[in-house]
Amino acid sequence: MPPSKRFAASSDLRGYHVVSESMSAVDRLPFRDPALPLRKRIDDLIERLTLDERLAMLHQYSPAVPRLGVAAFRTGTEALHGVAWLGEATVFPQAVGLGATWDEELVRRVAEATSVELRAFHYHRPTAIGTGTNSLQAWAPVLNLLRDPRWGRNEEGYSEDPLHTARLGVAFCRGLVGEHHRFLRAAPVLKHFLAYNNEDDRCVTSSGLRPRVLQEYDLAAFRPVVESGTATGAMAGYNLVNGRPCHVSPLIETELRRWAEVTGHELFVVSDAEAPSNLVDPEHYFDDHAESHAAALKAGIDSFTDHGQDSDTPVGRLREALDRGLIDSSDVDRAVRRQLALRFRLGEFDPELDPYAAIGPEVIDCAEHRALALQSATESVVLLRNEGLLPLDASGALRVAVIGPLADTLCEDWYSGTLPYQVTVADGIRSVIQGQDGEVLVADGSDRVALRSRTSGELLGKTPFDVDDWGDGVLTLRSAETGRYLRLDHEDDSLVADQVQIKSWDVRETFRLVPEGDFVLFQNVLSGRYATVDPVDGRVSVTAETPEAAERWERELLRDGTAEALAAAASADVAVVVLGNHPLIHGRETEDRAGIALPDAQESLLRAVANVRKDTALVVMSSYPYALDWADEHLPAVVWTSHGGQETGRAVAAVLLGEAEPSGRLPQTWYRGDDELPHPLDYDIIKAGWTYQYHRPAPLYPFGHGLSYTEFAHRDLILSAATVTPGSAVDVSVTLTNTGARSGSEVVQLYVRALDARYEAPQLRLADFRKVRLAAGESHVLSFRLSTDQLAHWDVATGAFTVDPGDYEVIVARSATDLVLTAPLTVAGPAPAPRAGVDRRLLAVDFDDHEGTTIVDATRVTGDAITPTDPAQPATLLFRSVDLSGAVGVEAELACDGSDARVAFWTGEELLAEIAVPVTGDRYTWTTASAALAAPVAGVHDLRVTLHGEFRMTAFRFSSGG
Repeated sequence: MPPSKRFAASSDLRGYHVVSESMSAVDRLPFRDPALPLRKRIDDLIERLTLDERLAMLHQYSPAVPRLGVAAFRTGTEALHGVAWLGEATVFPQAVGLGATWDEELVRRVAEATSVELRAFHYHRPTAIGTGTNSLQAWAPVLNLLRDPRWGRNEEGYSEDPLHTARLGVAFCRGLVGEHHRFLRAAPVLKHFLAYNNEDDRCVTSSGLRPRVLQEYDLAAFRPVVESGTATGAMAGYNLVNGRPCHVSPLIETELRRWAEVTGHELFVVSDAEAPSNLVDPEHYFDDHAESHAAALKAGIDSFTDHGQDSDTPVGRLREALDRGLIDSSDVDRAVRRQLALRFRLGEFDPELDPYAAIGPEVIDCAEHRALALQSATESVVLLRNEGLLPLDASGALRVAVIGPLADTLCEDWYSGTLPYQVTVADGIRSVIQGQDGEVLVADGSDRVALRSRTSGELLGKTPFDVDDWGDGVLTLRSAETGRYLRLDHEDDSLVADQVQIKSWDVRETFRLVPEGDFVLFQNVLSGRYATVDPVDGRVSVTAETPEAAERWERELLRDGTAEALAAAASADVAVVVLGNHPLIHGRETEDRAGIALPDAQESLLRAVANVRKDTALVVMSSYPYALDWADEHLPAVVWTSHGGQETGRAVAAVLLGEAEPSGRLPQTWYRGDDELPHPLDYDIIKAGWTYQYHRPAPLYPFGHGLSYTEFAHRDLILSAATVTPGSAVDVSVTLTNTGARSGSEVVQLYVRALDARYEAPQLRLADFRKVRLAAGESHVLSFRLSTDQLAHWDVATGAFTVDPGDYEVIVARSATDLVLTAPLTVAGPAPAPRAGVDRRLLAVDFDDHEGTTIVDATRVTGDAITPTDPAQPATLLFRSVDLSGAVGVEAELACDGSDARVAFWTGEELLAEIAVPVTGDRYTWTTASAALAAPVAGVHDLRVTLHGEFRMTAFRFSSGG
């Protein structure tokens, strides 16, 4: 029986709880009775726990309560694309690779396999700390949107599109929780709430979200997943949103938990690691840790992941907060209830009813999961360009040169499990063509060098090294004898070549060779220090603080990596160049990429190979997009795969050699090299022009792009109605035909767009998608249900989603730039009324457009305000179509700790009024100042508000004379 089916039997609880003499006193307690409602069981257990025991449960490492038979509990096991950090486990493609499959059922199956293995670790493998059991709370999936491809954690998200992300997020959560009516197989935690898409200075940077971006984009990725009832928790992000740390955001309660109400279960919200401490250091948002922890608890954080296993420190802070009256026992109980509800649902208190108890350790990396790893890796491969080179013909003794730093190796990322085995691209191609008398020539393109000390004459590490250049002068060195990476030993600053994989939080395996005359200096990237040689015993240590104190090394080239690669390419029929990133170098958690170009050394290698072998296919194996302008112009074939796990090589080979159809589609836009991207901290996708929805220049490869080895025809786009009203829906159908000579997959993408909108509407918005597999010549009619809600935008005038009457288009497309069929759709209804602007409080953040503004927090607890980005330059807010009839005065809510500030109100070039901003003494101390208008106003106008100086404004109101 397949391991994922062994535990499908349900548990019937009717008549279960029978008190017997053999039951212990604890077993007789009401919270142990599975026949009681969950709420009553939690009530009973809460009442039996002391306040100190309940306080202790607020830490990530919740201790056992032996007197009640309550076990220790730890929040969180990483499970983004397989079980991570617990040893060997099936490693599936990175999340961005799963996003490229566009296949919800496949993603669900990957999550199911992950949760099955997680259960096996829970039952059968000890924890890393040697006590308790591995947590069944899975810290996955990541729903942060891939707004900026330079984000260091790009690999962790599914897509730049909120609908696509939400659909795959629901699928992943459904796979984790399982199908049992009562018990969860695993408990998914959504990461990271909210608008977290930069690593540089992530703990102190603020993501500015105007209401439209907040509602239409960032919240839109989380909302459907929570409402589906498949998510059981969420993790707050490290960053700030609109000047307020996510860990004290009111959105936890007003949005996240409000969405969950329909599910009948509350979300269990956890902090990110050390984030509670960050509220004081480095964010300085609160004066002390007791105050900050109290604020986080009240905002909705239920579990504090802080200080590792040292629970005394965070629990002590919460105890102090309780003693100071900053929180009370009801705040503690509320969080503990949410934790206990989750633990009951995971079956902790009903082991005899556990529907998953039959899962054994043999499911970890079992044959079924290996096959699923291969399928998911294969379906994630995207064919970006093909001018007839692919698929390669493996018959006839094909000679393939597989070249590049990723040709014959696989990498783990920070959230990977330990690879149980590796099938590299070279392995995968070799396994196919050797059976047909073919040959694989492998050349990684790395130089082999010897570094000889000027002082001692000895070789560094007593061995030559193969040097990989990852760009910007950052190198890794592998022993020519063992293939293991050189690293800096953290205990004594010596150098040791003992690492099979680069995978540690502090990456110690990266170095620079700094030219110094005829010699080089050897510098460790992490420490910034240089290697020195003891003149007495010749010991090498990386301790020199300055170049002047560093050892000089003679660099001897033993093997020219490029020359070796060119020789292989010249003697082969076709070259496959495998380039990309190492997931822990140049783009990783805590480090964003500086740009999107390939490393210079990789680009140079690619061009050199293509110069000697016309038939060159580029395979990009990466966690994120690259600018591949030259390759797209000069190469006959370009393929992309994420770091696809243990079966990456077999998957890539299957696509290259035509054993599998390329069925992946890009989950994010690949920009051109000369396309100047917005600033990484500009989260306003509308104004900045992020993603396919708002980016105007043509991309290199658009969202949704991916080629096939067969051809598909789309025809007969039919709408059940040409006119609809808000709150209704229309049925959409389209016929898809495989017109090619082989079977294949197509992702039918359904987009919508508003025509002549009164607001800045997206160029396109994904409304639905379906992945379809068709045999040659086969046709299929696809049906979609398009709700008018999918035409809605967030109306800043009313503070709600609104479907404007007017003309729209429904579009069937192959990608966001390859539009195939279009059908008109009209929404009937009255025209929107102008924004009421008199005797009504208008929030400053509810603008239609802006210039030079920053959104900040109005108070530490709630509310947004506007401040000039540069106090020396005026900031502008534009409010369109405001009815100012009868206005004779205006007042504004202001906070200012400086002087010489003013706010002015304009219609066109006419100044209505100007208010001098009084000094309030503090950014959170608010006052209201007013001014009379120069003359009464009549009619509807575009209102312009200009802010001059350093102050904050949260709202304003025009008053009538009545």
